[in-house]
Amino acid sequence: MDLDPWLIALTVAAALWGAGVGTLLPRPAYRFTVDEEDSWQDECPAGHRITGVAGGWLGPARCTADLPGATTAVTPLTATAPTCAYGPSTPTVATATALVCATLALATGPRPELGVWLLLAPLGVLLTLVDLGAQRLPDALTLPLAGLALVLLGAVAFVPEHAGQWRSAAYGTLALGGFYFLFFLIRPVALGFGDVKLALGLGAVLGWYGWGALYLGTFAGALIGSAYTLAVAARGRPVRGQQVALGPFMIAGAYVGLLLEAYAA
Repeated sequence: MDLDPWLIALTVAAALWGAGVGTLLPRPAYRFTVDEEDSWQDECPAGHRITGVAGGWLGPARCTADLPGATTAVTPLTATAPTCAYGPSTPTVATATALVCATLALATGPRPELGVWLLLAPLGVLLTLVDLGAQRLPDALTLPLAGLALVLLGAVAFVPEHAGQWRSAAYGTLALGGFYFLFFLIRPVALGFGDVKLALGLGAVLGWYGWGALYLGTFAGALIGSAYTLAVAARGRPVRGQQVALGPFMIAGAYVGLLLEAYAA
């Protein structure tokens, strides 16, 4: 099968976009990773004030300070101050974001909704990092995800060659959000209200391609979560009563559902 050179170029461009945006995510991931009653992190672990791009919110999680044992980058011609690194690894996050964006481009192709997926994907990666680090999904991330998904998809609905429907995206928001809200009322110890708010955005993204995508993405998330639980149990670690961050599984399931439905559309 011959490869479409335009699709290859689109995929490379998406990967470069993901890598570039991914380098900006470690710092907000660190700053958002706090308990619910705490304010956002404004200092590195060594107590130095976080400054930089966008008020210290964007970029690799590191600061330059005179710290004992800090990593120092030295070349024969230059010597920089010690660097205090913290938060998730910038190369790892950038690579993961690049892979997510590249696969979305391969599955979606040149259809206009790809622009929405590429804008929302870094936000999904950031939410995953925060929930893994603090078992918390901040309103400052989940609510913009839902709002942006509906607004951007609403705009894409007026662009020719799109493959989804805004009405089904809106229904998906209500359906998945309502499902998780009902689950929250029945078993509030099993998930947090942040998961309910996350479901609003994921419902819009999956609902764009119809009810089948919504079912598939939800089922895939449950399947991935169950596989993780079984893997943890197989290693002899207790799982009953243990708090588990559901957000990463919900996002992973939505990603799988979106890939499959975008490719099939």
